[in-house]
Amino acid sequence: MAIKRDGQYVTFGQHIQEQQQHFPSASGQFSWLMSGITLATKMIASYVRRAGLIDVWGEEGSTNVQGEEVKKLDIIANDALKKTLGYRGNVGIIASEEDDEPRVLQEVDDDDSYIVMFDPLDGSSNIDVNVSVGTIFTIFRNPKDVEGAEKSVLQPGSKQVAAGYVLYGSSTVLVYTAGNGVHQFTLDPQFGAYLLTRENIKMPAHAGTYSVNEAYLHRFPEPYQRYLGWAKHEEGGGYKSRYVGSLVADFHRILITGGIFMYPPTTEQPAGKLRLMYECNPLAFIAEQAGGLAAGEGGQPIMEIEPADVHDRTPLVIGSKDNVKEALRFIMDPVKV
Repeated sequence: MAIKRDGQYVTFGQHIQEQQQHFPSASGQFSWLMSGITLATKMIASYVRRAGLIDVWGEEGSTNVQGEEVKKLDIIANDALKKTLGYRGNVGIIASEEDDEPRVLQEVDDDDSYIVMFDPLDGSSNIDVNVSVGTIFTIFRNPKDVEGAEKSVLQPGSKQVAAGYVLYGSSTVLVYTAGNGVHQFTLDPQFGAYLLTRENIKMPAHAGTYSVNEAYLHRFPEPYQRYLGWAKHEEGGGYKSRYVGSLVADFHRILITGGIFMYPPTTEQPAGKLRLMYECNPLAFIAEQAGGLAAGEGGQPIMEIEPADVHDRTPLVIGSKDNVKEALRFIMDPVKV
């Protein structure tokens, strides 16, 4: 059920304005930026709902910088975010997972300038079979003392101003944090507004579920294999497997019901597959704000990783605090387990 205050539903815009009251220096420009993101995701949601009726299924015929086949909806989602953010005068730089390099949109006031980075359509390979997909975004301040878009975007996740995702599923939900808790909004298609449906979400500290692509199990490092063997065994964790194959969908389930999601390194991708800047940083910010944890190679907190390239990849272990600590016992100190 949508949350009401004084008998009125709370929209995303109203919630942002409420949050800005906690920050006396807020200029109101952040809410204008966020309205660009929400507008783009409403456009994307409309295309996703009509995917079987209009010509947006299938591949576009090219590959992106990641070497992946580009879907028609990838291009639509990417263009929607670029266009809506382009009209926001306080967005100086954008960076998309689909593009080779960050892009300077416009010259902006150094005192109130932002960088927006996004994965326009996470899980797009699933769109043709009607599996949930999503949009992930993160926002940084544009550093005054750094020249060039390529260097400006290379900030650790700890410097994120806000982050969030939109899940296009049985309903369209937006989850975001600006460092003051995690909140969920559901798109009401009748009125075209995101309405507050969960406030100050707290991830359960522990749950008996894990999410990982076990088709690659034999390619994972041995400590990960032993953890999963322990997690599945009745004499160990005795956990249940829940895996969708769309990162946003898998993470959203864990945010609400608890558990652990893992994307370990593999023999083919020893540095990991998921993108630090576009996927792992924003989800780590949300997880930690909800009481969870997120770790990369060697147990390093995701948001402490210093990026060397805008398309850096990393292993990811994320979810409920106690579940992640459990897994890290195997990964970081396998001999003693």
